[in-house]
Amino acid sequence: MTGHEPHEHHRRPVPPPPIPKLSTSLEQGRPHSKVWRALTEPELIAQWLMPGSEDFRLEVGHRYVMTTVPRPNTGFFGTVDVEVIAYEEERMLSVRWQDRDPANSADWTITWNLEPEGRGTRLFLVHDGFDPDDPAQMMARKIMDGGWRSHVMRALGQTLAEL
Repeated sequence: MTGHEPHEHHRRPVPPPPIPKLSTSLEQGRPHSKVWRALTEPELIAQWLMPGSEDFRLEVGHRYVMTTVPRPNTGFFGTVDVEVIAYEEERMLSVRWQDRDPANSADWTITWNLEPEGRGTRLFLVHDGFDPDDPAQMMARKIMDGGWRSHVMRALGQTLAEL
């Protein structure tokens, strides 16, 4: 030993690389109750999310199916099995999304958090569970990031404006 080697107790563990999640937020000049309704009332969800959303029920363990356009370049089959995994009334909603095709390893968590901001609500979205080692999932992440930020949040804003 030359005296320059790091001692075992001085080594820092190397943290694992973070799993890339998507997050975005949207300020809504609407009260919590209206934003919560848009996230949890099936006829309103169906206005801004995928077909099948009208089968949503605010009940932990409830399962339903949504459909959209398949994305072969990401391995996405076009059918999503959804399960409500947690909620706190007018504060948080979390659902699990799995691609119905067993060949696709997509197993994601979508969590919406509502926080008061001024006279309105700031709505936070976190889409978690992407596999950083799966190129198809990284492509899906890129596509979905744009979709959440533009199409979905805009459609949700339009639904809220009509309430």
